[in-house]
Amino acid sequence: MKAADAMAGLTQLSDAQRVVLDAATVLGLEKISILDALGRVLSEDIVAERDNPPWDNSAMDGFAVRWEDIKQEHAIQKPVTLSVIEDVPAGVMPSKTVGLGQAIRIMTGAPIPQGADTVLKVEDTEHTSDSVRVFKAEPKGANIRPQGEDVKKGDRIIAKGTRIRPGEVGMLAILAKSFVCVYQRPRVAILSTGDELADLDERFSEEKIINSNSYGMAAAVQEAGGIPLLLGIARDTPMALKEKIAQGLNADMLVLSGGVSMGDYDFTKVVFGELGAEMNFWKLAIRPGQPLAFGKIQGKLAFGLPGNPVSSMVTFEQLVRPALLKMSGCRSYGRPMIQAIFQERFSKRGDRRHFLRGILTRQEGVFEVRTTGDQGSGILTSMVKANCLIDVPVEVERLNPGDEVIVQLLSGEAWPAEAEQQHSRAQSLSCC
Repeated sequence: MKAADAMAGLTQLSDAQRVVLDAATVLGLEKISILDALGRVLSEDIVAERDNPPWDNSAMDGFAVRWEDIKQEHAIQKPVTLSVIEDVPAGVMPSKTVGLGQAIRIMTGAPIPQGADTVLKVEDTEHTSDSVRVFKAEPKGANIRPQGEDVKKGDRIIAKGTRIRPGEVGMLAILAKSFVCVYQRPRVAILSTGDELADLDERFSEEKIINSNSYGMAAAVQEAGGIPLLLGIARDTPMALKEKIAQGLNADMLVLSGGVSMGDYDFTKVVFGELGAEMNFWKLAIRPGQPLAFGKIQGKLAFGLPGNPVSSMVTFEQLVRPALLKMSGCRSYGRPMIQAIFQERFSKRGDRRHFLRGILTRQEGVFEVRTTGDQGSGILTSMVKANCLIDVPVEVERLNPGDEVIVQLLSGEAWPAEAEQQHSRAQSLSCC
């Protein structure tokens, strides 16, 4: 930590991330149906108990033949005529063996009959119910998917710590795994503070603002694989805050927003102390999100995020989300990051790491990024427009058009430049 930061009580983000991840522990296990497994993290290695495919099978609709009967020199001189001795649809085992001058009509996925070593495409033949004329030879072994081509018995197919996607669900079905062991999902108690807040379903005056943080945090928890538990709003008294926090200590993690600054009605620091919290830091050297508390209360991870909605979302991304991913059993904790070309001018003081809300586009194979506009910590539309965060290091004081920057992807999408322009126009014209 730099001396100036130490004097100001500021913690560098990389140090804070290390502290948080060291404090986070992986949760226990549970067994669930593969129908409920999407997005969960495996707590066991998945090992194949049989080959897939379990036997050689046809990759085409056509005719299973002996290559010796149709090899190239025969087919060049004149078509070869073979006797069709059986039809084998998918799901049926062949009952006959292909002999000299014979063929079996076969469908895609059907087992290769004994004696055959090649499959002819149906479109390369002329056929009747009991014969087939071959006009084009195929290489030996053509159009056959060999046994174990996809999966071999005894192989580890999906590793412990893998987050389950649709592909993994399909593979689990192929392997006849109807239930799998996964890590439990962290339960996250979410609390907003402030007399100025009103919840969605309560009557409120013009002096109140809507409690958006709880719902934004709940969505972020769900997206990270956790289970949000909304505690509502704590009013600006130590007693009210203490009661709400106590309710949240039944969860695996507490995420509080607001009340972590130094104002007259910011009681989080006092109440955390009264509850015996073991605190690690109170301020980060980042913007937005400088006032941020982290520690443990009765063994539970406790975060005090800033009250401004953008600040709370940005700090959630940098600290809370990695902790949730570790607790869920994931093997990696960060968002994907790529390099992009900055399209604007930007300047800042050299004492904070900045996270600008950005719009990443792709122009002729090159990633370009610009800000969403006004970067105020209360401008929630900046998060709505953003598909990435632009990470500007502490020491960088100025960015110019053409400079390379690192961006954290908030989604898997990067607009093509022309599509992003159309999208922006559509938003401006939308009436609902």
